[in-house]
Amino acid sequence: MGDNYIATLGDDVLREAVVYKNRFGLELAGDLYTAKGLDRAVQHSALIVGAPYGGVKEQGPCVYADELARRGFVVLTFDQSFMGESAGYPRRISSPELFSENFSAGVDFLGLQAFVDRERIGAIGICGSAGFALSAAQVDVRIKAVATCSMYDMSAAARGMLDGDALQQAKERLAAQRWIDAENGYPEYVPAFPEQPLDEVPADVDEPAAEWMRFYAVERGHHPRARGGFTTTSDIPFLNFRLLDFVDEISPRPILFVVGDRAHSRFFSENAYAAAAEPKELYTVQDAEHIDLYDRTDRIPFDKLASFFGEAL
Repeated sequence: MGDNYIATLGDDVLREAVVYKNRFGLELAGDLYTAKGLDRAVQHSALIVGAPYGGVKEQGPCVYADELARRGFVVLTFDQSFMGESAGYPRRISSPELFSENFSAGVDFLGLQAFVDRERIGAIGICGSAGFALSAAQVDVRIKAVATCSMYDMSAAARGMLDGDALQQAKERLAAQRWIDAENGYPEYVPAFPEQPLDEVPADVDEPAAEWMRFYAVERGHHPRARGGFTTTSDIPFLNFRLLDFVDEISPRPILFVVGDRAHSRFFSENAYAAAAEPKELYTVQDAEHIDLYDRTDRIPFDKLASFFGEAL
């Protein structure tokens, strides 16, 4: 596979490394996928695919991009700012505003390509990127359609089921960590996954941590630039930022929510679906857990995604 991509590139697909900037001036590293022989004298529909939260373009996005490029779409994958090969220092800082903005930066880049139709650009968010894709689409009407796969709303996840006392304790813990980071001159980062892939997930790991490890910690999805999570104080902005308060404003542009029937995370999609306005669809994949929609080509409904964007764009 080479370069730590978790899936083999199809013989009929071309992948080109690209670099472009977001509106903050930070360089984003991406890959542009097209079918070999694509007629670049005419304009085509295009898609932006975002990685799971803490993931990189060489993981789930490369699987989606390869399959959808074969179906005639121009597809852009990218590393979020402070992640992977994209710019930003200190490393592994998370930001709801920046991560949403980076989808719009992808629209900027695609719209400058002569072979892309600016009026036919959509977005796909996997896991945490689903929330960022929807957040971007709330205000960026250039995103004409959005599909989410195994969605996580990271702003809702940050607060989770915390009550008043637990929330206050979390704020105090994060405030104390800021003092430590200030004294050290660099933010704390605690990786969740090993530097080298494991042969198997340890038997004493509970769910859903074991599920994350079934992808990120073993050969299946391991990548040296995706060790899991972000700097400890990256939780702070997610306590103060709601990603999906205006999801109903995406209408009349369509949204497709794709979930696994066994996904522990499906309530995120169900809640967002309930809050969204028509046109919208909640599509359930049978016999699929959350991570199956990262890379399982026998589970990810590519025909459904292709038909959705084919009609929407």
